[in-house]
Amino acid sequence: MTVAQRVPLLPITMGLLLQSLFLLLLFLLGSCFHSAAAFPKGCYPSEEEGLKTFRCSNAQLTEVPRDIPNDTNKLYLDFNQIPFLPRNAFRDLPLLLELDLSHNAISRVESGAFQGLAEHLHSLDLSSNRLVSVSKDAFSNLKAKVNLSNNPWLCDCRLQELIRAVELAADSSGGIVCDSSTQEEHVGKAFLQVIADTDFCNVYKKTTDIAMLVTMFGWFAMVISYLVYYVRQNQEDARRHLEYLKSLPSKQRRSEESSTISTVV
Repeated sequence: MTVAQRVPLLPITMGLLLQSLFLLLLFLLGSCFHSAAAFPKGCYPSEEEGLKTFRCSNAQLTEVPRDIPNDTNKLYLDFNQIPFLPRNAFRDLPLLLELDLSHNAISRVESGAFQGLAEHLHSLDLSSNRLVSVSKDAFSNLKAKVNLSNNPWLCDCRLQELIRAVELAADSSGGIVCDSSTQEEHVGKAFLQVIADTDFCNVYKKTTDIAMLVTMFGWFAMVISYLVYYVRQNQEDARRHLEYLKSLPSKQRRSEESSTISTVV
């Protein structure tokens, strides 16, 4: 092959190379756009202090988004309209360190909502929501410092058990105030101040014990009343029968009396 025959191959090779680079660029751009489009509107990833962060603050969310990168370290879902936290809501975020759910409309937290976060999570903010009563089981094995302030809490044994089961965030305990209570005089007071003088769970136990005693006494009284009625009724029937026997001839009376005595015995 002559030099003249080799020269046309150069532009063809360059053209194929450029075409390959162009297709690769399109693929990379498409992947980036696809990843961006997968995020809920108003949410975006970033990096803060070397930690991978995912922000959805004030994004008008009504549920916990599903397409959160699973290597996220800090998650901000504050200032939304999320009404409740379902079971396993954050199970795909094993590296999560901080979770901010403040300023939402959360009124219910299902048991197991934070399942999978026990190992790494060290900060959980649930302040300024609509929590009234939450089972301690919802925070089972969670070691994070929890902020529960500024919620319309019902102060009772359930809240007392919850407070004892979690570690409260610094300077947040004063914000846990009784919006309602099983005892009216506690409304408007800080819960930790109230339980310093009142053991809600002990009061509940005493009330339950008294209710059980009253119920048992009621049943016992009913049984005694029935036995007294039964004995009196039988005595009355026996007396009438004996009076009847006295009116009979002597031989028949003896026979009936022995029958009556054996029946009574």
